[in-house]
Amino acid sequence: MSEKMYCDPAEILEVTVQKGIAKASTPVWKLLLLGFLAGAFIAFASEGSNMAAFGLFAKPETYGLGKFVAGLIFPVGLMLVLLAGAELFTGNNLIIAAVLEKKVKLSAMLKNWLAVYIGNFIGSVFLAFLIVKSGQLSSGASLLGGITVKIAYGKVSLSFVQAVFLGIMCNWLVCLAVWLCYGAKDMAGKLLAAFFPIWLFITSGFEHSVANMYYIPAGILAKTVPAYAAASGLSAEALANINWAAFFVNNLIPVTLGNIIGGAFFVGTFYWICYKKK
Repeated sequence: MSEKMYCDPAEILEVTVQKGIAKASTPVWKLLLLGFLAGAFIAFASEGSNMAAFGLFAKPETYGLGKFVAGLIFPVGLMLVLLAGAELFTGNNLIIAAVLEKKVKLSAMLKNWLAVYIGNFIGSVFLAFLIVKSGQLSSGASLLGGITVKIAYGKVSLSFVQAVFLGIMCNWLVCLAVWLCYGAKDMAGKLLAAFFPIWLFITSGFEHSVANMYYIPAGILAKTVPAYAAASGLSAEALANINWAAFFVNNLIPVTLGNIIGGAFFVGTFYWICYKKK
């Protein structure tokens, strides 16, 4: 009888704990570099999904279909993180399982999160800069640039509570994707495990802190190009609201808090309670 090609939930928890131990012991310089790569990978997924769906996003009646199409492209970002090798802040929220198991100190987990978060931010913003300066956003008579600006505006216009709740639901699904990937024992299984939960999160329109490190800076940079600003159809007042302060205060901080709750609590902590807590 052949060996099964997947782990059951209790076995996945053991893999998650061991992964957490390894991640918490990784040197900061390496976390920064691998974090940079993960930020770039998620940014590639973000810009690619926008390219695929911007025409659908432009019309209210096809907006949902646009999210569906974008969701088909976006999972490539997490696939690259998990299989090519990189460190993603949202996925690393699962290190909490190793902390609860008393195999990793809380301070070591927080150090990992901070270093990876910084690396993710640099990588994402770097890609946003390259995309805007490359002229890629002029696609579709600059409609892609206009949609990029509108996406950023929508994200910085969320209330604090909305951003937190959308962040919770997002990373609940993202960490489930990582969890399932840990449970698959071959490449095909890992790719499928990474695909479906991420497709669901993008189609649903939830908020991912690292993806937003691309979406909003890309909008901030794109609005300085007159053709993109005009294609967005936004007023001068709305365009002025797309800025770095609004990015951090209105979106990144609350979404990050929500992501931590969704991943560290609803996935890492819940499964540890169910399968390990005495």
